Amino acid sequence: MALAAILACLSYLLLSFSAEASYGGFTVDLIQRDSPLSPWYDSSTTHFDSLHNAFCRSISRAHRFIKPSTNTIQSKIVPSGGEYLMNISIGTPPVEVLGIADTGSDLIWTQCKPCTQCFNQNPPLFDPKRSSTYRTVPCQSNSCSNLEEASCGADHGDTCVYSYRYGDRSFTGGSLAQETFTIGSAYGRPVSLPKIIFGCGHENGGTFDESGSGLIGLGAGPLSFISQLNGGKFSYCLVPTSAKSSVASKISFGTAGIVSGNGAQLLYVGEKRLSYKTSQSTKAVAASDGSEGNIIIDSGTTLTLLPPGFYNDVVSALEVTINAERVSDPKGVLSLCFRSKSDHDIDVPVITAHFSGADVKLNALNTFARVEDDMVCFTMIPSDDVAIFGNLVQMNFLVGYDLEERTVSFKPADCTKH
Repeated sequence: MALAAILACLSYLLLSFSAEASYGGFTVDLIQRDSPLSPWYDSSTTHFDSLHNAFCRSISRAHRFIKPSTNTIQSKIVPSGGEYLMNISIGTPPVEVLGIADTGSDLIWTQCKPCTQCFNQNPPLFDPKRSSTYRTVPCQSNSCSNLEEASCGADHGDTCVYSYRYGDRSFTGGSLAQETFTIGSAYGRPVSLPKIIFGCGHENGGTFDESGSGLIGLGAGPLSFISQLNGGKFSYCLVPTSAKSSVASKISFGTAGIVSGNGAQLLYVGEKRLSYKTSQSTKAVAASDGSEGNIIIDSGTTLTLLPPGFYNDVVSALEVTINAERVSDPKGVLSLCFRSKSDHDIDVPVITAHFSGADVKLNALNTFARVEDDMVCFTMIPSDDVAIFGNLVQMNFLVGYDLEERTVSFKPADCTKH
């Protein structure tokens, strides 16, 4: 039976499509950025180094969920540093684009010709002049009004011009447009989706990687990929990280993405239940009772981040439960580590994330990672600013999002076979 969670309220976590009615649903590969299937894959990098790099990206990414004190318009997440990629094609004839799949943002965008200021990318730039189905979106449209910052006139005529500035000073700007998107299905023919609203970026820069082309927003806003699908449902199953894994995770949309379920408040170890809630500020604080909307569920962050006081309580409970030699993380990122030479020589307790209406039981796979041949570390860290339910704790779960019902669902699964 599927377990479900109410969408976290700290931030919008979660393109107009007709795919639901025409296709029912479809499934595509979700490529982990450090896997052999990724263009970022470096065979000279060890599995442990890849994990450490992902841990560091988690810390960097979490900082971008916090709204800066300036008055600049920005998205609530950093546009780069995501952990999962999607291959899609844009236009007629189709041009392949590699985008970061992100449950923490809304706008879909890719770099476009002509580029007045663009970051280097390996895939070819999308040229709207070569597509017979490309159309710009007018200023008076609902899609343009859904943008945080848009402008018209001057040299752009009636075209809606968008501008995003992110917390780390990365940015994208260009023409809001509609286009045909083609997505290769993992289990059948490619799916063609007409009139997708997206950003055709002519000015882009910051912390973007040359292997990617842009961002695929899977958030809850009206311009996100999911919101533009009739039904607003999707699910993913994240394959556990391993040194030799060449199996892609999967993401499913429409009816193929349905998982039943309900919401997140408490987390406890064994029989000891711990709770926290968020204050009115952006900082999460320990408390004696739980409250809804106190954690962000994010596929783009590897580690799980908890309020410091609450984190310390969890660590204290683990220290009492685990009978093993304490050691220090040589990289200095994770604070709770134990000597371990095999996956079965220490007894790691099940940690349960208690959601309103459901309990999600996290096994050692979800909460500890082997960072050296003889060492495992707890993959949750303290954070003063934001609480995040990262992708390690989501591995080997079918995680489903339903924007209409405002629910997130968790169902245990073997994602290598899903």
